[in-house]
Amino acid sequence: MKKCGFVTIMGRPNVGKSTLLNGLLNIHLAITTDKAGTTRNSIEGIYQDDESQIVFIDTPGIHKPIHKLGNVLNKTAYLNMNQADIILFMIDAKTGFGKGDQFILNKIKETEDVPVFLLLNKVDKIEKETLFKTIDKATKDFTFQEVIPISALEKDGLDDLVKTLKKYLPDSDPIFEDDALTNVSTKFIMAEFVREKAMQLTREEVPHAITCYVENYKETDDLIKVQVLIVVDRLPLKKIIIGKNGSMLKKIGTSARYEMEKFMGKKVYLETYVKVIENWKEEEKYLKEFGFENE
Repeated sequence: MKKCGFVTIMGRPNVGKSTLLNGLLNIHLAITTDKAGTTRNSIEGIYQDDESQIVFIDTPGIHKPIHKLGNVLNKTAYLNMNQADIILFMIDAKTGFGKGDQFILNKIKETEDVPVFLLLNKVDKIEKETLFKTIDKATKDFTFQEVIPISALEKDGLDDLVKTLKKYLPDSDPIFEDDALTNVSTKFIMAEFVREKAMQLTREEVPHAITCYVENYKETDDLIKVQVLIVVDRLPLKKIIIGKNGSMLKKIGTSARYEMEKFMGKKVYLETYVKVIENWKEEEKYLKEFGFENE
């Protein structure tokens, strides 16, 4: 028997949820950028030690949707909130507790008998007085089981977080095999690495009108061959992604391949293509094809 359960990470876009997941697992599983709304799918990262198996669920940041994809992402986050053994409500301590945080907290209040922890991220960036003011505001009309300051990027406070979680999780048989890492496929992770680099390298030129998925994947003992299609919703973005004489696409591919090889521990041969599909974020058939949860 171990301390086992599902722990859902909730919060606004860009508060550091994916960085926290990666820090807890000590591996680059969920992609991260400095752009809000990077995470689009629920990604389960499985933390394992001798006495526990904790399934951390990184959810899309809850936001005001402007298209069908946004509605799907919010619905995904709410679903995982209701199925959790513990909810980690994460806020950016640097920017403070705002209306967006309050909106999510109001949704969390609708859950019953689920312990909720308040995680204050990026505390290495602020003074203690500012931290205490943020805590006072966040806890004004809700009682959290625990209040834990952390720095997900620096991995400060993460050991204490895991120790505290174990106090609340039930004793049970493990949920997954001992060597399990995540619920998502290798192909999903490969596509996400390409999307991450496209968003990072093109900066503000490419908004969230981009998605990626694997068209072909073959793996042998010492090599992975993968073809990834980059989808954008208009022609000017395709030109930006490709760059002059293909320079940007080559840079994206080189950076993504590095992450793939580090993650997989073997050589990767990566091919990337760019395609325009107008209004893909509004079309249900494309949302299904690209793997978004919209049931």
